[in-house]
Amino acid sequence: MGQGRVHLYYKNVMSNVIGVKHGIGHSQLDELADQAGKEIVDLNNLRKAGQMPYRDLPFNKTYISQVKQVAETIKGKYENFVVLGIGGSALGNIALQTALNPYMYNIDEKQRGDGCPRLFVFDNVDPMQVGSFLDWAGDKLDKTMFNVISKSGRTAETASQFLVVREMLLEKLGADGYAKNVIATTDANGGTMRTITNDAGFVDLEVPDGVGGRWSVLSPVGLLSAAVCGIDIDGLLEGARSMDERCSNTDFYKNPAAINAAINWNYYMAGKPISVMMPYSYHLKDMSDWYCQLWAESLGKSEDLSGNKRFIGPTPVKALGTTDQHSQVQLYREGPNDKLFTFLQVKEFGRDITIGGTPDCAPELGYLAGASMAKLMNSEKAATEYALLKDKRPCLTVMFDRIDAHAIGEFICLFEVTTSLAGLLFAINAYDQPAVELGKEATFALMGREGFEDLAEKIAPVTEIDDDYLV
Repeated sequence: MGQGRVHLYYKNVMSNVIGVKHGIGHSQLDELADQAGKEIVDLNNLRKAGQMPYRDLPFNKTYISQVKQVAETIKGKYENFVVLGIGGSALGNIALQTALNPYMYNIDEKQRGDGCPRLFVFDNVDPMQVGSFLDWAGDKLDKTMFNVISKSGRTAETASQFLVVREMLLEKLGADGYAKNVIATTDANGGTMRTITNDAGFVDLEVPDGVGGRWSVLSPVGLLSAAVCGIDIDGLLEGARSMDERCSNTDFYKNPAAINAAINWNYYMAGKPISVMMPYSYHLKDMSDWYCQLWAESLGKSEDLSGNKRFIGPTPVKALGTTDQHSQVQLYREGPNDKLFTFLQVKEFGRDITIGGTPDCAPELGYLAGASMAKLMNSEKAATEYALLKDKRPCLTVMFDRIDAHAIGEFICLFEVTTSLAGLLFAINAYDQPAVELGKEATFALMGREGFEDLAEKIAPVTEIDDDYLV
């Protein structure tokens, strides 16, 4: 299968598979190659000019050295490691943990490995969720390390989580315990969390300049929790570097990110604006969450680079095989043909299970007896893809030789570069998120933050419940 461990398979979007109306012909693909080929060159030039700092993260030896040093101070000394963050400060951490550690990691000490703590990632402010954890952790605070991740420190969700934890630590462990049991990952030079970090004397790591949260998983933002939990971060970054080289290739047909971006762009422009990612592996399910933020926040833009109103918005949807064969595939086959499907398939699972024998009263289950569960999983994927292709639904597959740190690093880089190239094809800025700000400011207003009084008045009529419309 070549040098890499992750490969893009695109035959099942071609017109000879699903027909001319919904498929891409070879001459059309050549046209896409001409257009996307120019964008590969542009992207490479932007990178050389220092305008794509996320691409340099896998090569940053300082970050990996710092992360390893901090991780060594935690492993074997703390029983719990808690990430406080939101969005890009949490989704990547969760995705790495789900992908590269056992399902029962938090429950079974033997599966955690020597000295590795349990991992909890709080990416929300649901008081029942947070309260349940705090009730459990209240008498374990001396064995619990908190990693607060926020570039500015002013994001309401992370700030509120931190303030709750701060109060508990001060009350139960005192000022020394508070300072010792928090690691801050934040801006190196300024911001609220930098001020708090300097004042308290926290151990700290850097949120890189110019790298938005959704692009930051291969920085200290995502690497620390991974290293603490025994994940091979050297292999992760090696995989990313390997894919980075492939995604820099100016030959369109040898560049998986360019083919991926061009196909996604083509289908969006052809009236298929929904992108469904469907992993056939539980370990890859949270990579879909990570992808959804990357795709939605990067490519959902009202204006192009020339200031024209275009309202670009390829919509990411996550599904999980085989679970969502039984909840979503009815829509996908018989609903509108407005979607591009991307399956994630694993060639060799880390282990396999042989299905047991059948009872005498149910001979119709005999086809399963003695079969491999891995074979069943991949048969389910092939069957779903076959059914979709019968209804002329275009399908891509990202094929993993196996799930390991190297492969996950490849996957992350592949979709980051795909997103950047798609941004160029759409002629939009893939790195800002201006529409997020109003919601943040509205939260400030509703919570009574000084300086947002006028906005609070504007919001009031919307938040008041009109009983005439309450049924």
